[in-house]
Amino acid sequence: MTDPVTGPAADSRDALTESATHPDENPDSRGATWVVSTVNVNGIRAAARKGLLDWLRGTEADVVCLQECRALPEEFPELPPGWRSYYAPSGGAKGRNGVGVLVRAGVEPDAVRVGYGSAEFDDSGRYLEVDLPGRGGAGGLTIASLYLPNGTVGTPKQDEKDRFLAEFAPYLTERREKAAAEDREVLVCGDWNIAHTEADIRNWRGNVRNSGFLPHEREWLAGVFDSGYTDVVRALHPGVDGPYTWWSYRGRAFDNDTGWRIDHHVATPGLARRAAAARVERAAEHALRWSDHAPVTVHYHPPASR
Repeated sequence: MTDPVTGPAADSRDALTESATHPDENPDSRGATWVVSTVNVNGIRAAARKGLLDWLRGTEADVVCLQECRALPEEFPELPPGWRSYYAPSGGAKGRNGVGVLVRAGVEPDAVRVGYGSAEFDDSGRYLEVDLPGRGGAGGLTIASLYLPNGTVGTPKQDEKDRFLAEFAPYLTERREKAAAEDREVLVCGDWNIAHTEADIRNWRGNVRNSGFLPHEREWLAGVFDSGYTDVVRALHPGVDGPYTWWSYRGRAFDNDTGWRIDHHVATPGLARRAAAARVERAAEHALRWSDHAPVTVHYHPPASR
C-alpha cells in the first residue's frame, strides 16, 4: 500500500454545524448520523465546471466518495469551504482513474490507506480507504472509494478486470474480519462496474454478453454479498427496477431512463441495518447533468435511533 495524497481542497476552517449540515427528525441523533454519498465524476475538472461544486455546497453528506477523477493532485479543483480531501491518483497513466474521499472539516480520520496490497493495482488510482472515528455510541467506520475496472469482452481490459476481481474478493473478506475484531464497520462505495441482477439494468437481455453484466461478474458480486456484505440500496429498495445510477451519453438513454445500477454502497451487516434512507440524486433533466453517473446518498443512523 502507498501513502495517500491530501489534496489542495483540505480546509482549516471549522466544520459546518451538524444541525445546519444535516438536520434529522430525531434531535437526539444529530451529530451521530453518517450521511455518505458516492459518485463517479467522469473527470473532476469537467464536473467542477458543470455543477459538481454547486452540488457539494448543497449536499448534506458528511463523506463523499469520488471515482474517475482523472487528475493529478495539483490539478484537483479547489473545493468549497468545509471539506478536507484525500486523493489517490493513478501513478501509471496521467488522466486516468483517480479516487478520492471528501470529509467534512472537523472530522479527523484515524488512518488513510491507498490500495489493498496489490502489486498490480495499488498505484492505479482505484482504491482508497479512510478510517473514521465512531459516532453515537457505535464503533469506528472504514469508508472506501472504489473504481473497479471497466472491461470489454475479448480484450486485455476484460482480463485486467478479471484479475482485479480475483484479488479483491479475498481482500474484502480480510478487511471485514479485521474490522470486526476492531469494533469497526466497513462501507465500500463506488463504481463497481457490475450490475448484479436483471433489476439493475434496463436492457438486460441486450447486455448478457457485455462486460458489466457477464455471468461470471454477477456471480462474483453475489459472492461478495454471500461473504458477509450487504447491497444497501437494494436492501432499502427491494423488488423494483433500478434505481439506476449510470446512463450512457449516447442517444436518449437518460431521457428514457435506460440505465444501469453499478454505483453501490456495500456495507457490513451492522452498518447496513442502520441504513435509514437511500436515494439516487438523478438530475432533473439531461442538460443539468455534470457526470454520466448520479450521486448515490445513504443516511446511516446511530444504533439506537432506528
